[in-house]
Amino acid sequence: MRIQDSTVINDLTIGITTVAFSKDEELVNTINNQGFKNVLINQPQRRFTQDELIAFLAKCDVAIVGLDKINDEVLSRVPKLKAISKYGVGLDNIDFEACRRHNVRVLHTQGVNKRSVSELALGCMLSLSRRIYVTSNELKAGDWNKQGGMQVTGKKVGIIGVGHIGKDIIELLKPFGCEILVNDIIDQQSYYEENGLIEATKEEIFKNADIISIHTPLTEDLKYFINKDSLSLMKKRAIVINTARGGLINQDDLKWALKNNIIAGAAIDAYEVEPPTDSDLISLPNLITTPHIGGNANEAVQAMGLAAIDNIVAYCQKD
Repeated sequence: MRIQDSTVINDLTIGITTVAFSKDEELVNTINNQGFKNVLINQPQRRFTQDELIAFLAKCDVAIVGLDKINDEVLSRVPKLKAISKYGVGLDNIDFEACRRHNVRVLHTQGVNKRSVSELALGCMLSLSRRIYVTSNELKAGDWNKQGGMQVTGKKVGIIGVGHIGKDIIELLKPFGCEILVNDIIDQQSYYEENGLIEATKEEIFKNADIISIHTPLTEDLKYFINKDSLSLMKKRAIVINTARGGLINQDDLKWALKNNIIAGAAIDAYEVEPPTDSDLISLPNLITTPHIGGNANEAVQAMGLAAIDNIVAYCQKD
């Protein structure tokens, strides 16, 4: 898609805050080819501080944003900004009420990176269950440990958050014949029945699941919902996977659970502070830690970037 009416774009400056987009030459070329007056990218190629974000957005009419916090404090200092296009699918970093107050449109497309995230979650399930990650590191350290873990096939898997990504991981798990327990705030009874899923409370999932995979936004109600209390309810062989948002898991409590064999293992791809600063946590042998790559498979980077561009083009054509 390309804007046809050049009068719409002659005076528009487009800013791209997200690092993955700014690093992708093909995406940068694509948006440059739309004919905008000026396209600014994230030159430092790292997450902006709030002051850096404000200084950057102050130059922009429209911006493509990733995980940047878009709140009242930011918006009150960037009066030129008229719209933001979300790169990615998580929206909990955007204060929609503040955007309405400041007349900033939020443009977004859901589900474009779901397979990238769900494949990572499945990979972590297999790697931790069969102890691929653990024994590989042990062997590199000279320890020949032939403990092969447990199969994923036939196990009870708890999916907390049954949106685009939750549904996709359920699809990927079908060949494994798992008993899948699901929890979501939205009533999806017909979907559950069609797919042989068992609706359960979070507490039931904590108590009964062998593997728990989290796919929820970060809200006040869900802040630290994985904590000492919930971890203590889990089986000793349980595995917890968070490819969603930092802050859903209390990292100190998770560290306690992993160190004391309360649960068998965990994988986290998102952190409250990124990059994470707790070296004791990330060095644990039964914890897979990835640098927030869930949505960053090459195919997903392209899909999210093109969706963000298309949303801007549609916005400009409409206006």
